[in-house]
Amino acid sequence: MYPHGYINQMDALLHALSDESRRTMLNTLRLGPATVGQLADQLPIARPGVSRHLRVLRDAGLVEAHYEAQWRVYSLRPEPLAELDAWLGSYRTLWEHRMDALHTEIARGKHDQRKTP
Repeated sequence: MYPHGYINQMDALLHALSDESRRTMLNTLRLGPATVGQLADQLPIARPGVSRHLRVLRDAGLVEAHYEAQWRVYSLRPEPLAELDAWLGSYRTLWEHRMDALHTEIARGKHDQRKTP
């Protein structure tokens, strides 16, 4: 079983990923670091909204910031996404087994239909 803090971390991560604007920011940061202004240019929202979204992404550990001159530059932190992928892996395995079983049943049904006159 997962410790309570780990589940809270996954909750924060899933919450951060649930918003389209935040996913757009992550896609932009996937290409390289960006300033708040550069991220805002990708979205139809005002800069205060961009800052609020960045706070959610920071709290979830998905981005980090540093200063270059007077600009705050954000970078993607891929580690939380790798942790999420690992957590989802157990569910992915479960569904793969179920899909394999479904394919087997479908194949049996087709085989039985061919046998029936």
